[in-house]
Amino acid sequence: MKNKKNSGSRIDWVVTLVPFVLIAGLAMMLFLFPEQSNTIIGEVRYFFGDTVGLYYLVIGLGVLLISVYFLFSEYGNIVLGDPEEKPRYSFFTWGSMMFTCGLAADILFYSFAEWVMYASNPHIADMGAVTEWAGVFPLFHWSFIPWAFYLVLAVAFGFMFHVRKRDRQRYSEACRPVIGRHADGIPGRIIDLFALFALLAGTATTFSVATPLMADIVIQLFPVQLSRTAVTIIILLITCAAYTYAVLHGFKGMGILAKLCIYLFFCLLMIVLLTGGQGRFIVENGFQSLGRMLQNFIELATYTDPGRKDHFPQDWTIYYWAYWMVWCIAAPFFIGNISRGRTIKQTIAGGYIFGVGSTIVSFVILGNYSLGMQVKGAADFIKLYETEGDLYTLITDIISTMPLGSLVLVLTLFCMIAFYATSFDSIAYTAACYSYKRLGQNETPHKMIELLWCILLIILPVALIFSESSMNNIQSVSIISAFPIGIIMVIMIWSFMKDARKYMKERKNEMHPHGR
Repeated sequence: MKNKKNSGSRIDWVVTLVPFVLIAGLAMMLFLFPEQSNTIIGEVRYFFGDTVGLYYLVIGLGVLLISVYFLFSEYGNIVLGDPEEKPRYSFFTWGSMMFTCGLAADILFYSFAEWVMYASNPHIADMGAVTEWAGVFPLFHWSFIPWAFYLVLAVAFGFMFHVRKRDRQRYSEACRPVIGRHADGIPGRIIDLFALFALLAGTATTFSVATPLMADIVIQLFPVQLSRTAVTIIILLITCAAYTYAVLHGFKGMGILAKLCIYLFFCLLMIVLLTGGQGRFIVENGFQSLGRMLQNFIELATYTDPGRKDHFPQDWTIYYWAYWMVWCIAAPFFIGNISRGRTIKQTIAGGYIFGVGSTIVSFVILGNYSLGMQVKGAADFIKLYETEGDLYTLITDIISTMPLGSLVLVLTLFCMIAFYATSFDSIAYTAACYSYKRLGQNETPHKMIELLWCILLIILPVALIFSESSMNNIQSVSIISAFPIGIIMVIMIWSFMKDARKYMKERKNEMHPHGR
């Protein structure tokens, strides 16, 4: 590793601190003036989600088609590194790190009961029986298009890191083939500020979504005399300690934590599948839902509800695509970094096999357990949710119906902590790399900069946990911040294709210098 002496002079404090100051200031405004802020942000979110919502749908479908093109075109043969270089990590270690960095504990939170939230939407009734379609949309919203976002940008970053060996590990640098010298000027600075603002907004959203479930599990398992808020804060601090430890121990620590998370995750899935009493329904309905999703994929991806009869795409599909776009600040950066030595074809295909495959398995097993109970009349989770409106309580109630409910609660808690830790160690590493004006291929950020970002990433979620209205608003901020990120993503992909064509031409000339 190169000498880090005088690394402080290479740190870009504007890019490091301005996004955090802005979003912290916004959070303070939301906390002090929740009603006025809610009105303003609600109107802005309506514009982005409803008026120009088609923008997100077009980008989602377009990026998926580009990923397929990369998979089968000559781009797929490019090695992310030197032409003869081999992968640094085994497929399992690489896949574990990729999967856990791309999906935080949200996957468990939503897997258990997302179908219940869809069940009451009129769009489901228009399509057919709730039991036939409610299990389809979780597979659609968490599979191919989200992972296409990650994988297409991952190969762009990987090409920039490992082939072109550029020492500015930022979004603006990935756009250089198109914007040229402007990457070093104000346009490049704006791109990087938008990226880090979206990173912090997405982090706050993710932490705010599922941690209350972890608090409910702790309160149910242990006789603690603390409120949900207090327990949530404690869990956030424990999670922060776990991902900080992993980040400070480099990629080796991240790899160990990722594999531990995967083992816990699949152990949980197997216990629910084999002991929950819904095994046959889980397998058969999961298989049917996957088939239904694939058969109707284009229709699902292009549904806009132009008459606004049910607002389903505005409430769900557009929201999800925007949310995944915000998460594209960190996850593709990290995946590209760990994919050195793999071809673009291997990276995309492996990502779809491991990432999409594991995601679908989670929703099929955990989601169809509760759906099976609903279909057989053993429980009415739809009515329970409509009556109480508390998804956290609903999920613990679902788990409590399992024969090994207490064990599943414990595994879910530890698995969620591991997922959060493995997601946020990659985010902290990415943010630390962004802090540097230059960072060579064999250099890593200084430990103190990594520690700074580990702390910064946890401050805002801890503050937001005290105000439920603020958490809802910051989720809207994530959707709003995705709009400029979509434009930047298009420029990045365009830049990659331009630079990759140039590289392939250079390689061809090297191999056949006389045109033979």
